[in-house]
Amino acid sequence: MRFKAHSLFASFQYAVAGIYFCLRTQRNMRIHVVAGFSAMGLGIWLAVPLFHLAIVSVVASLVVVMEMLNTAIENAVDLYTHKRHPLAKIAKDVAAAAVLVSAINAVLVGVIVLGPALYIRVQVLGAPLPPLPAYVLPLR
Repeated sequence: MRFKAHSLFASFQYAVAGIYFCLRTQRNMRIHVVAGFSAMGLGIWLAVPLFHLAIVSVVASLVVVMEMLNTAIENAVDLYTHKRHPLAKIAKDVAAAAVLVSAINAVLVGVIVLGPALYIRVQVLGAPLPPLPAYVLPLR
């Protein structure tokens, strides 16, 4: 029998329960959430353009979403079997790899989007740094 939410409010309650479950049980989820908020805070502190903040927000949320999917897949596989099975291992490994790829992408985007502004901010604070390479575009 298929489970169905009886109201829109109930659907939101189930979604919030899923977020809470992931935050409560998944250490990496907590790490990704803190990293995402830190990147957004850094972008605000650096006063990067709103479009750049939006890009950082999208890639940070992608990592969190992938972590949630990974958790769902791992729990679904565990529900089906607790025995070691090559296909269960593949499902879990691929889900974990998706999180890893999205996290690496988020770091690269963070460096590309926030790096030049951070470089300029550090120079303003008085640290002597070599000039930015020519391929780095102006921020504004």
